[in-house]
Amino acid sequence: MGFSRTSRDNGRVVVLHGYGASPSSHWFPWLRLELGTDGIDVDVPRLPDTTAPKAGKWIEAARAAIGTPTPSTVVVAHSLGTITALKALEGLPGPWSAAGLILVAPFDRPLPTLPELDDFTRTPPDYRRITTRIPSRHVLVSSNDTTVAPGFGRDVAARAQAVLHTVTNAGHFCSSDGFTRLPLVAELVRSCLHA
Repeated sequence: MGFSRTSRDNGRVVVLHGYGASPSSHWFPWLRLELGTDGIDVDVPRLPDTTAPKAGKWIEAARAAIGTPTPSTVVVAHSLGTITALKALEGLPGPWSAAGLILVAPFDRPLPTLPELDDFTRTPPDYRRITTRIPSRHVLVSSNDTTVAPGFGRDVAARAQAVLHTVTNAGHFCSSDGFTRLPLVAELVRSCLHA
């Protein structure tokens, strides 16, 4: 049975926050309001124990929040949410496809500065399973990110066969770096949904 988008189905976005963050952090509330003006449903679930995250619990919570993606689903993730999204998506059962995947400051291997997160990267994601089901993939990196060095994001972009967007001097795309809005992500969500 084919999928057709109705006028009432303007798209669904699931945003996965990062380490120490919450649904009200950074640019997430702005994105919800911005895309809401287009009638796009934006869900920013609160991932468990955000200051002491456990890989299994985060991946399970992300998988529950994403549910079964459809061709009008876009997954957006920031920092620790990116490896969580990749792990959640690779393990989703059954046939599914999504409109897009947008990873902001991603990594898929251990970060020297945050060894407490090594469990998330113990095994590499199955990129083939993800790339064959999500046609539109984007990675944002910042030229001066000291939390997740730009090289980590460039490597993820290459492995995910994603379009790489380098933003100059954006830090880690956090509110402390001046990011309470992130128009590029909103623009990319719209392009994924209207591709």
